[in-house]
Amino acid sequence: MKKVFLFLACSLFIGNAAFAQAKLGYINSDELLSIMPEVRKADSSLQLFAKSYQDQLEQMGKEYQKKVQDFQGQEKTMTEAMKEVKVKEIQQLEERIQSTQQSAQEKVAKKKEELYSPILEKADKAIKDVAKANNYDYVFDASRGNLLYAKDSDNILPLVKTKLGIK
Repeated sequence: MKKVFLFLACSLFIGNAAFAQAKLGYINSDELLSIMPEVRKADSSLQLFAKSYQDQLEQMGKEYQKKVQDFQGQEKTMTEAMKEVKVKEIQQLEERIQSTQQSAQEKVAKKKEELYSPILEKADKAIKDVAKANNYDYVFDASRGNLLYAKDSDNILPLVKTKLGIK
């Protein structure tokens, strides 16, 4: 039993000693992405893409409002059969609006992934290249809350900016 305890104690000591010698670095990936020119271009493209759907939905909303107002204004003079037809038209338009809205959200999300994927890969590669070139054992992402302590001198953001050609 003493041997097992001694073995565990030695293992923990050696593990802690090895970790203490590790070179640690950190970066704020949100800050890095915010200064990459590709992100601004992607944001602009995504906004234009989303605006086309927004415009279409606004037009459908206006059409819906007009149909509802027309129905409410003429309801008292309509026959039951005419009321049923108008209510069905309004319901179908409402369903089309919901379907278009869901489709737009999916398409915008897909477009965002399409635009951001190469940017994220580029940033990830630059971080890994800088970490390897500067012999970092670990690099933590400060923007994700995974950082408990770090010296400012270990912030590799300036090195990654240089690697990406960003001033």
